[in-house]
Amino acid sequence: MNASVECYVPSSGMVSLDQALEAILATVAVLPDLETVALGDSLGRVLAADLVSPLDVPGFDNSAMDGYAVRAADTRAEAEVRLAVGQRIPAGTEPQALAQGHAARIFTGAPVPPGADAVVMQEACVRAGDEVLIRGAVQVGENIRHQGQNVAKSSVVIAAGHRMRAQDMGLAASLGIAEIRVRRRPRVAIFSTGDELALPGTPLTKGRIYTANNHLLHGLLQALGCEVVDHGIVRDDLDATCATLESCTADADLVISSGGASVGEEDHVKQALDRVGRIDLWRIAIRPGKPLIYGHLGETLFMGLPGNPVSSFATFLLLVRPVILALQGATELTPQRIQVRAGFEWPKAQPRREFARARLELTADGASIARLHANQSSDVLSSTVWADGLVEIPEGETVAHDDWVRYLPFSGLLG
Repeated sequence: MNASVECYVPSSGMVSLDQALEAILATVAVLPDLETVALGDSLGRVLAADLVSPLDVPGFDNSAMDGYAVRAADTRAEAEVRLAVGQRIPAGTEPQALAQGHAARIFTGAPVPPGADAVVMQEACVRAGDEVLIRGAVQVGENIRHQGQNVAKSSVVIAAGHRMRAQDMGLAASLGIAEIRVRRRPRVAIFSTGDELALPGTPLTKGRIYTANNHLLHGLLQALGCEVVDHGIVRDDLDATCATLESCTADADLVISSGGASVGEEDHVKQALDRVGRIDLWRIAIRPGKPLIYGHLGETLFMGLPGNPVSSFATFLLLVRPVILALQGATELTPQRIQVRAGFEWPKAQPRREFARARLELTADGASIARLHANQSSDVLSSTVWADGLVEIPEGETVAHDDWVRYLPFSGLLG
């Protein structure tokens, strides 16, 4: 890992999201291990080296449509010409040279025959037996896709640090590339704290609740291509928390806890990390998600998330996701923000940056507006299912109906 940066544990107040991200990412080193994977297994993986094209695309001049390959010089601007049709060229065949005064029936994607320099679309031609009638002059290069016009041989088609998508896989396949070099998957250990928590599928006794965060974090991490080890639930005990933190570091690049990150008598994560590791940052000026802890367990990164499920969800998207991507050497770490109109009012400015669960809706005139979920409490996980993104409201700002606001779509954050 990189050298430690200045500790951002505030004596009073909180650090901003921007300060927190800068401080955290300064300590994250790209995983050095590389892997070669089959192209079919590369979805979501981060390229470790530039993807260079081994060939031109297209690999030869070919027809952009069904029609007739001709010599442009054989056509005339104000006269109809008759050309003998000497060959038929379907895609996948090798054509013969085109003689002067001749045309060739050609189909989309078929190679243009030597001697031809244009293709006339079939709708502009009249076939008459073994001849074709062409009215008007044809321009050189018309309806021809030239060799290398899409991708030139030896050019970089996808840069290192890019996270592979389905269309990237398709492009690589079109170049004949069967394997690519990627960073290995980050190994992440997770656990939740709380005597009140029970695992789904077990009996629920009075005073206890089912834990959502283990499965929530597992899903978020899997979508980012991580290998996940779930250490389950840790009771509210300092020694037990310390033991779990130490055991998690055995084979993990990052340890993530949920719960126990605040200052209550039963919140032991911060104290445990202080005992067996190092705290680099605590308390972020965002809502939901203020009591986030960032630090180290030896060389292993640690992030302690709040226990409320919406807070865990939001802090993961805003702070953990960039760390996961940085570990893999990704070049795009920050989430996409778009400008939309507010379909709500936020009349009271807050000291923390707000991330409100919202859904985009279309108005009668076709404009997109963001509407907020009715309950923005950090324990209402159903709001994240209803929503399709987060509205970001900066510190100290209010919002009137129809103001422009920044919107973070889940489509750009999840997966």
